[in-house]
Amino acid sequence: MIGVLALQGAFIEHEQMLRSLGAECRELRERRDLDAPLDGLVLPGGESTVQKKLLADLGMFDELRRRIAGGLPVLATCAGLILLAEDTTQDASPYPGFGTLHVRVRRNAYGRQLGSFSTVQTMKGLGPFPMRFIRAPFIEAAAPDVDVLARVDGNIVAVKQAHQIALAFHPELGRDTRVHEAFLNEVVAAASARRSA
Repeated sequence: MIGVLALQGAFIEHEQMLRSLGAECRELRERRDLDAPLDGLVLPGGESTVQKKLLADLGMFDELRRRIAGGLPVLATCAGLILLAEDTTQDASPYPGFGTLHVRVRRNAYGRQLGSFSTVQTMKGLGPFPMRFIRAPFIEAAAPDVDVLARVDGNIVAVKQAHQIALAFHPELGRDTRVHEAFLNEVVAAASARRSA
């Protein structure tokens, strides 16, 4: 079961893409939605400040952070990347992020809505991949344990650290399912590792 954070932002598109690949999804809207086990987690794009506040207000933050830190596979896009980041610049939010991804992210790095754009760039392991950026961040710095998957104009826009995949762009808004397939492969690998442990 894939939990999709459904407090705000573009979560429905993630659900539709994952379901098209045969995955079951559960929308996470309140604390009791976390009572059941999850095999993976999607942190969608949207407004990171609003998402941080709602996670705190609804009592969901600590439990989700515990699961992510414990190895729960995560796919994070745009605002989700900001939620995972250990450090963020251009962020005046009084609410913390999860801090499980060893990167420094620049929030709204490409400007406001008018700074949105699309491009096709190479992603490590996938080849050319269509990328749609909407009020997007980028990663200013990444620790040695973070695998850089893609850059645009020299800026890091996709990374992987253990079971966390984080992107500055929105793969759920296109038709290419390869990022979501890679995430589901991480989910399967993590479940297999748990069974053999």
